[in-house]
Amino acid sequence: MGIGGISIWQLLIILLIIVMLFGTKRLKGLGSDLGDAIKGFRKSMNQGEEESKPAVEEPKGQTYQAEVRKVEEPVKKD
Repeated sequence: MGIGGISIWQLLIILLIIVMLFGTKRLKGLGSDLGDAIKGFRKSMNQGEEESKPAVEEPKGQTYQAEVRKVEEPVKKD
């Protein structure tokens, strides 16, 4: 048994009928159009992520930014 009770032979027959109806050129064009649409969708999704990122990326890794500060003695009250 195949997917949902359909055997592999039945799927092959359906595929053969589809190829006979539409032809290989039309199916190839449909596949390339679908691929272009998916690429465009992914590209637009990635552009949206880039816009939400800050313009300046902080360097990655373990770095410490230290400032030298003068430590003053606390004032003693007498």
